[in-house]
Amino acid sequence: MKRQAYQPILITDASRSQDDQLTSRQKRYVLMMGIRVACLVIGAVLVGVKAPLLWLWLPLCGLGMVLIPWLAVLLANDRPPKEEHRLAGKFQHRHRDETPPMSLTAEERPHKVIDAEP
Repeated sequence: MKRQAYQPILITDASRSQDDQLTSRQKRYVLMMGIRVACLVIGAVLVGVKAPLLWLWLPLCGLGMVLIPWLAVLLANDRPPKEEHRLAGKFQHRHRDETPPMSLTAEERPHKVIDAEP
């Protein structure tokens, strides 16, 4: 009696580690906070030199200083979708209630019977 082969999990289907995800979110947060500081500095420089169209540039810098921290916190706390949602379209032929072949006992596994006589 031949056993049904176990399907190994491919490393390319593995999700990123928690440390990699955290590092990525931290870098994104620091970058966005850097943009916020740049908005503050640019706004101060524009006021100092009395730039033309100051009435347009200051609200844009202020909007950046208010919205960017909010977006940075949202994106820093964001995680990638769970594995079953990400790969749902990839394995549509497999049913959710179907048990994997290695979880069945030897008697429960489907097997082929080959008769020697025709």
